[in-house]
Amino acid sequence: MKVQGTAVDKNLTKKANGFSKFLKSLKTQKQLWLLSIPIIIWVVIFAYYPMYGILMAFVDYIPGKEIFQCDFVGLKYFKQFITNPSIWTLLRNTFAMSGLSLTFGFFTPIIFALMLNEIGRAKARKFIQTVSYLPHFISWIVAGSMVYLMLSSDGILNNLLISFGVSDTSVPFLTKGEYYWTIYTIVNIWKSMGWSSIIYLSAMSGVDEELYQAGAIDGLGRLGMVRHITLPSIAPTIVLLWILGIGNILSAGFDYHLIIGNDATRPYWDVIDTYSYRYGVQQGFYSMGTAVSLMKSVIGFLFVCITNYISKKLTDTSIF
Repeated sequence: MKVQGTAVDKNLTKKANGFSKFLKSLKTQKQLWLLSIPIIIWVVIFAYYPMYGILMAFVDYIPGKEIFQCDFVGLKYFKQFITNPSIWTLLRNTFAMSGLSLTFGFFTPIIFALMLNEIGRAKARKFIQTVSYLPHFISWIVAGSMVYLMLSSDGILNNLLISFGVSDTSVPFLTKGEYYWTIYTIVNIWKSMGWSSIIYLSAMSGVDEELYQAGAIDGLGRLGMVRHITLPSIAPTIVLLWILGIGNILSAGFDYHLIIGNDATRPYWDVIDTYSYRYGVQQGFYSMGTAVSLMKSVIGFLFVCITNYISKKLTDTSIF
């Protein structure tokens, strides 16, 4: 009993010390806390208060009624989703496209940032950076129109293939499911590569120049400096972003699929997000849509915890 009491006392002491440090920071950093008040209020209103809506997953929600006035059904909608015959198709498509994004889509910005970092002329580097950022600000509606313009049966790519004699007829890029995952990955990389490279460029700017000077003295070339100096210096940033990326492995988006996808390619683009949107928004089954989204978020959080634990053991780098 004495040992247990000692452990409890230690925990209480730690909590008291933590609270006293918080009060001390309020006194010593008044200006920062005052500046943070609007942000804290915004987060509470728009990030935490809407979480009240997850209760909708456990009731038979009827629009117009308060959530607590609806009939409690427990895990009914979770079971319906898990036992749905189409769940294997949804999981296959989701993991396939998320996996492609986590491999090609994750490492492409790193390679692009490394290449930009090697450009000596500041004006050329800034120009390339600006051009690479632009696709991020293009809406998926416009991006979808560009994809149709490029890949439709009478689009630019098919006209070029026929003109150069590569193909005698138009290639059905947009109506053949086998091409869908590749097209999605390429468009996703094009749209996000420049924007995602910003954080890696920021990490590279923090590398000590003396390391590069020492590497030059030791005879390291550009590739050697990238391998032995740049990459090890930004490795913690890469690991942290990888952990966060694992948390989104069940999120394959829905806007692109709803714009580019069609009935012929549905077996390849129907993912968990489009299923949730279709049932939760289009057909009005709000409880089902909420249950699917909640399940996806919980599983994603578990993936983050597991990946974070493994990373902490192997690389001593973790989020928490």
